[in-house]
Amino acid sequence: MTRIVCLNGEFVPEDEARIPIMDRGLLFADAIYEGMGVLDSGIVDVRKHLARLRRSLAEVGIPEPHTEEEFLGILMELVRRNDVDEGFLYLHVTRGVAERNYVPVAGLTPTVFGFTQPLQGAPADVEPAGLTMSSQPDLRWARRDVKTTNLLGQVLANWGASEAGADEALLVASDGTVTEGGAVSFFPVVGGALLVRPLSNDILPGVTRSTLLEVLEAEGIPIDERTYTLDEALAADEAMITGASSYVEPIVAIDGQAIGAGEPGALTLHLRTAYLALVRSRLHPD
Repeated sequence: MTRIVCLNGEFVPEDEARIPIMDRGLLFADAIYEGMGVLDSGIVDVRKHLARLRRSLAEVGIPEPHTEEEFLGILMELVRRNDVDEGFLYLHVTRGVAERNYVPVAGLTPTVFGFTQPLQGAPADVEPAGLTMSSQPDLRWARRDVKTTNLLGQVLANWGASEAGADEALLVASDGTVTEGGAVSFFPVVGGALLVRPLSNDILPGVTRSTLLEVLEAEGIPIDERTYTLDEALAADEAMITGASSYVEPIVAIDGQAIGAGEPGALTLHLRTAYLALVRSRLHPD
């Protein structure tokens, strides 16, 4: 089946989509994006993702090219045309096309494109075996709270983790504290409480992270909201990552050292089940 993508409102086969080489998203990573999970043919937490997209656009001064409802229509049509039951969905907005110059020209028309991807991680209804992580220096730009396509730091970190034989990168700041994963949020569990790094410019305000916090509050599971070191993460009882493509996934080792018993933790697996139940309950609102 040929993948159908959307480019500036037109749904076309992916090999027919064309973006000019003078697009600022290509030249400068002058662009914002969102990645969303598709589950049971619905888009997980789509309103939260669109709210974060709008915030990121505002932070870098790119005008909103569509209303929320128009964006939602594009996304749902991509899911329908590609017959996605469980998978992933990307939406990109660049500042637009102009002669190469660091200073953007006023009044550009943003380029908007979206596409689907097959599921990368464990299916929602399969118990995950657990992933491994490798600590890597956090080399990203200072505004990590903005979801820009400037992802070279993440590319290098995840590449380094792969070369080390791990599944994911665990990013460590210059002060020795853990920020997050290369493309995910990260949570160690110590004494029954999740260590949660506070929101700031240092980390992305993860959508799956925010929904997991809803689950924790509803179930009365404690959190310890503070920064923490790599050594603390290594000494955790269990650990997990969250992300739109991974839901809630257990971490069984970091830098070759087993976390806890070296197997998926009971709390992590419980939270995965509870998270999936919550997002499924609001996939198709009335």
